[in-house]
This record gives sequence, C-alpha cells and structure tokens, in this order.
Amino acid sequence: MIDRSAGILLPVFSLPSEYGMGSIGAAAREFVDFLAEAGQRWWQILPLVPAGGGNSPYSSICTHAGDPLLIDPELLCDDGLVTEEELEASRLPVTNRVDYPAVRAARTKLLRRAFAAGYEKDAEAVRAFEEENGWVRPYALYMAARAYFGDKSWLDWPDTGLRNYDWSAVEYWRGQLADEVAYHTYVQYLFDRQWSALKRYANEKGVGIIGDLPIYVSLDSSDVWSERHQFDLDETGHPASVAGVPPDYFSEEGQLWGNPLYNWDVMRSDGYGWWIRRVGSAIRRFDMIRIDHFRAFESYWAVPADAESAKAGAWRPGPGMGLLEPLMGWFRGVQFIAEDLGDVTPAVVQLLRDSGLPGMRVLQFAFSNPANAYLPHNYSVNTICYSGTHDNNTLVGWYEGAKAEERAFVRQYLGARTTETVRRAVLRAGMGSVASLFVAQLQDYLALGEEARINVPGVGKGNWEWRLLPGQIPAGLAAEIRTMNAVYSRCAPVEKAEKPAAKEA
Repeated sequence: MIDRSAGILLPVFSLPSEYGMGSIGAAAREFVDFLAEAGQRWWQILPLVPAGGGNSPYSSICTHAGDPLLIDPELLCDDGLVTEEELEASRLPVTNRVDYPAVRAARTKLLRRAFAAGYEKDAEAVRAFEEENGWVRPYALYMAARAYFGDKSWLDWPDTGLRNYDWSAVEYWRGQLADEVAYHTYVQYLFDRQWSALKRYANEKGVGIIGDLPIYVSLDSSDVWSERHQFDLDETGHPASVAGVPPDYFSEEGQLWGNPLYNWDVMRSDGYGWWIRRVGSAIRRFDMIRIDHFRAFESYWAVPADAESAKAGAWRPGPGMGLLEPLMGWFRGVQFIAEDLGDVTPAVVQLLRDSGLPGMRVLQFAFSNPANAYLPHNYSVNTICYSGTHDNNTLVGWYEGAKAEERAFVRQYLGARTTETVRRAVLRAGMGSVASLFVAQLQDYLALGEEARINVPGVGKGNWEWRLLPGQIPAGLAAEIRTMNAVYSRCAPVEKAEKPAAKEA
C-alpha cells in the first residue's frame, strides 16, 4: 500500500530551458527542489523513451532507450564533451512550445561532438553499460541501419537477412556500421549517466519518480525487429490486426493506434520473459511504475490492419493474472499503478481486485451523478486520485469547456461557482479524499488554461509541446501547496521556528 502522499505530474520536456525543450539538467533539479519544498513525495513523468510519430512518447522506436533530446547540453559542457562556444551555438528561442525539428538538429550536433570527444575516454564504462543492458546492442544496430537505409522502417530494408534478424546478417552489418553503432551506444550511456544522477538527487530529497510503461510498442521499433516472434505478425512482419480502443470519452470514432498486438501464446510459453526484461529496464529509472491501459490485460481491442476506423475492432482476451503474477512475483517490493481507465467492465474490476494494484480515479470524469465511481466519496484507500492526466485538459480548460449539466453538478458537489473557485475546490477534493496518493498536473496549480494541455487523444498534431517558461512558477506556490497538503495529512507541516524567549526586565 502506498503511504498517504501527494505528487505532481509534469513531463521532463515541459521543463524550462534555453535549448528548446526540457532536459535532465539544472532545471530538473530545481523542479525536484520545488517538489520537496511543496511537500510532494512524487514526481510523475511521461515515458522517457525516444518520441515516435507525432512526437509521442507512447509510440517509440524502443521501449528501453532514453530520448537523446532529453540529454542536458550544459552537463555535456561541464563534462568537457562540448565547448562553451558549441553550447552557445545550440541555444534556441525561449518559447512555451517545443520546436522538435530545431531541437533535434541542435541536440544531434552536440551529441556528435560529445561522441567524438568522449567515446574513447569512456570506453570501459560504455562497455560495462552495454553488458548490463541487453537491449542496447539491437537498439544501436537498429538505429544505425535505419539511418543507413534512408530512415526506412525495418520492414523495407533491402537486406532480407538483416530484416529477419538472422545472426550472420546482424553481425555483418554490426561490423559495417560499427562507428554509427558506437555512436548510438554512447548516446544511451550518456542518457543513463545523466538520468541516474538526477534520480539519485531526487531520492536524496525525498522525492520518488513515477514512470509510465506504455502498453504497446511501435511496429517500426528495435523491439519488434529483434524479437518479431513475440508479436502477432505474419511471415513478412506485417500485422493482421492492430491496437486501438473503441469509442469513448475522448473520441466518438475510437482511437486507432496502429501498434502491433502481442503473441500472448508465445509470451506465455517462456514465462513472459519479454515483459520481465522490459519492466527490469523501467525499475532502473523509476521508483513506481504506472501500467498504461491496464484493461488490455483483461481484454484488448483488436482492429483489422486495413480498417479506417477503430470502430471495426473487436475484443480479444488478454493474459490477465497469468502475466501479472509473474511480474509482481519477480519484482517484489516494486509498486505498480494500474491505469484502469476507459471501458471498465466487471471483469476488469475483478482483475484489478485480484492483482491488488491501486487503480486510478480522475476528477475531471467525476461530475455526473452521486454514484459516479470517480467522485471522492466513492473511493477506497487503495486508489490513486488525479486532477487530470496528460490526456486531459487542465482544470481551467476542462471547467470552461464543460457542458451545462456537468457544471451544475460541479457547483452542487463542490459548492463553488467561478472557474477559480472550482479549480481550487477540485484540488482540495482530491487532497482530502481517502485515496492513498493524490496527483495533480502542475498546470492545475498554476491555473493555466487549455493552451497548456499536453495531449488531445486522437489528434495527430500539436501535442507533447507545452512547456514552462523560466520563472513561471511563482514564489510562494510551493509553500501554498505544502500548506494545503499538510491540512489533509499528505505531508508534514513546516515546522515553525520557536520564538526567542522574552528578556527579563
């Protein structure tokens, strides 16, 4: 059971920076300091993996790798891997949106310089890192080959042996592309070094990291290329059915994600080793893991690969406790959160109960009627309450766009009417609930509107871009949050200094 506590959700890329997007350097440490001062035990982030289509961290080219764009330029300079002049040349205009092409161009140039300066010097440490992380070798070769073949998917590589991950072809190309393989290996070593230092800093401050484990992986990924048998694909590597979800709160058409589905029979036959390796990578980086789209473990939505809409899909049975038991047994002591949102059937509820994992309750989904399970008076202690997730609007944007009947119930339930009083009342309702953990988006403490939304599900452009500006967190906000949390026993109150004794006359 998670101790009664609170946390804040903020993607790393949303941190302020003079280099185009947030990174795992000084601004990340400053945010950890803010969390500690605010009495927050947890920093929840989004996946750290390289972003895929639409810049989404939920559609990555590797489930294990770190995103090179999150590597901090100033730390590279501190380590003597780039010069002050090269650092200065990589600065970008400070705005509240990420310009991914500009960041990618600038960061890649710095990382190439860092590789040239540091690879030989760090060779022994890099080899140790590679040996400790079995995913690095296929990932680095995949990245090198992908670039060599014109950024084409592995499905379109001209070498059949390499496409099929035949050992002789893999070793041949590893030799042919040795320099590029070394570069991508070194970049992952740098990411791991920087992230490990940040995590240590956070833990020493009493702040844990909640990471996100996306349910699916991309077809065009090193995971699928190197372990094709773990996925439900035909002989050519193409899926007959792909992942998605039926129509729901977010989309009347459902969501057609397009990811390949798992071959659960194969995974079951070796004790779910693929999942154990995947979670093993995650716990190197996180203190708690949120399992994305938990309901797919009970049953998942399979859509014909040639379908134009997710409506054409159908439910198939998932692995259930057959997977969850080995994971929880293998990683005893690791706390998981079940993202049990979406179409939650009695069978999903039973799976959650059988697993003993805490589920999620999102306050923005709560205000319809007194029986709504997301209303605080209906919670159990083994629950994680959110003001909203990365897929939700901000509280201000949500309330301003809510339908009349929803707003009426909000006013009735919370006793608040204006956007500002509703925002504060929702935060207090979450803090005061019996849920063991309450998590709010930072935007909700900053009273930001829809312009600060992270993601709109089903929309392909304009997501994963919002970021803080320097100085946007006002002085005094940490103390205000800590005071609110302390009232509801989610953190200890600030100890007041004793007044000096009055002098005797």
